[in-house]
Parts: sequence; C-alpha cells; structure tokens
Amino acid sequence: MDKITVVGAGMVGATSAYSIIAKDIAQEVVIVDINEDLAKAQVMDLQHSTPFFGSTRVNLGTYEDFRDSRVVVFCAGSAQKEGQTRLDLIKGNAKIVQTIVPEIFSRNPDAILIMVSNPVDALTYLAIKMFPEKKRQILGTGTLLDSARFRHLLGERLNINPRSIHAYIVGEHGDSELPFWSTAMTGAMSIDSCKILTQEEKQEIFSQAKNAAYAIIKGKQATYYAIGAGVAHLASAIINDKRVILPVSHLIEGEFGISDICLSVPAIVGKEGIAGHICLLFSPEELELLQKSGEALKEAIQSLEE
Repeated sequence: MDKITVVGAGMVGATSAYSIIAKDIAQEVVIVDINEDLAKAQVMDLQHSTPFFGSTRVNLGTYEDFRDSRVVVFCAGSAQKEGQTRLDLIKGNAKIVQTIVPEIFSRNPDAILIMVSNPVDALTYLAIKMFPEKKRQILGTGTLLDSARFRHLLGERLNINPRSIHAYIVGEHGDSELPFWSTAMTGAMSIDSCKILTQEEKQEIFSQAKNAAYAIIKGKQATYYAIGAGVAHLASAIINDKRVILPVSHLIEGEFGISDICLSVPAIVGKEGIAGHICLLFSPEELELLQKSGEALKEAIQSLEE
C-alpha cells in the first residue's frame, strides 16, 4: 500500500499532507504529532478536503504507522522565525531528530525518509550518521524549493513558462547556497552562455530567490505552500519511481572535493530514494563556492558537539 506518514502537524506538515492529497499520490496519509489536539484538528480538516480530489484516506497516527509507510516526511521541530537563519535552529531540532528517526527505522528498515525540518542539510546529515546504511533512503528537500523560486523568477524575467526552464540553486539550503548558472537552460539554449541576462540581472534574480524566505516570514511568519508542493513532488517521484533529477540534500562522499556532509546537487530520485547521480561540471568559481558551502555546513555540525 502506498502510505505516507507525516511527522509534525504544523503548517509545513499539514500543507505537505494537503499537497499530497491534492496530487492523489498515496492511498493513505497519516499525521503524527506530540500535540494530539492539533493533529486531530488537522486530520479532520484534511479529511474534509478529500471529496474534492481523489480517494486518499487521512488518519491520525502513532509511531506504529511507520511500519507500513512507503515514505515518512519529517516536518517536526521549531520553525524559522523572523531574524533567524536556518542554522540557528540546529540544536533544538537535532534532539527531535535523534529521538524520532530511530523510531522510524526500528519499525521499518525500508522506509524512505524525507527530511524537511530546518536546518535541513544538517538534520539530513545527522540522520544518516545515525543510520549510515540508510544513506540512499534518507534525503532532504534541500534546495528543491530554492530552485523552484529561481525558475519562477527566471520565467518572469524571460517571459517563459518556468516548467521550460532548467536551472538549479545548489549547496546549503541557506545563506551559503549558490546559483548553478553554468547549466541553466531553457529549451536547448544556455541562459548563461547566450548572455540574455546582464550580470546585474542575474545577481538580482539569485538574491530574490535566496532571500525569499526572509521576506515571506516577515510578512506572514512562515513559509508553507511552496515547500508543501515541493514535498508532494518529491514524494511522487519516490512512490511512482519516476527517476527524475531533483536538487535534493544527500550525502556527498568525495565528489567535487567535498566529503562527509549533506548538501544539494541534482541527483536521480526514485523508489529507493537517491537512485543515482549524473555528471556535473561546475565552473571553477561555482566549485569554489560549493566547497565553501560544504565547509559552512561542517562548522554548523561541529557546533552540535560543543
């Protein structure tokens, strides 16, 4: 059975569940949260949406629901607040990961775990360090959302449907991320090589994509619609073994001069989680920035040990 359990009934978890229901991906969606009253209310509201979509069952769950879940979506923990960076959340959310992730794999060694909670790269790495044999089954949403923002802004500027734009933001889902301009394409046209944007325009587009979360949090305290849609897109790739290329956070083991850290570069996503990699050629400048992003994440991980 295609069952997805969402851990965390806050706005990100609930919106992720709603997006999964709207896309009719799974036969059952289960919500688990320590705040049972909140979880019950979210489940009831979500149940009332199902007649407008497909036949997804929505239920209140417990850790026992991990046993037969194809995918577990981890949204538990503190959300980023105005004035905070994503890395500011690391210590509190790390404790939650250390508590819940063993509960998942002790019940279901075959589950695919999608980390969503921030700082997503550090928490994805922490989960993999706890269960290194599950390194292909554990992945984070990473720069999936940043790349969607990037494509949206490029589409607006170029007056092209963003679904026809292939462009990625890579590295940390956070302040050290970088635009992968050297591979940005629309159709068969290289956006970078054809110089259809000035350097100033490129920097403006990247800056807006990078800082979008801060602007949204300032206006409405949280981001959840776009990440919810991204989670559903990623879950669909896993459930349906789509083998699509997505910029997700996963363990880097020596590629690009980086090792023993999780960050986002485009990878093949399918039923096993990280199904494979593609040949990526970074410019020297991009490679240097990617390596610096990896170092920033390592420093954040080291703060957990202090």
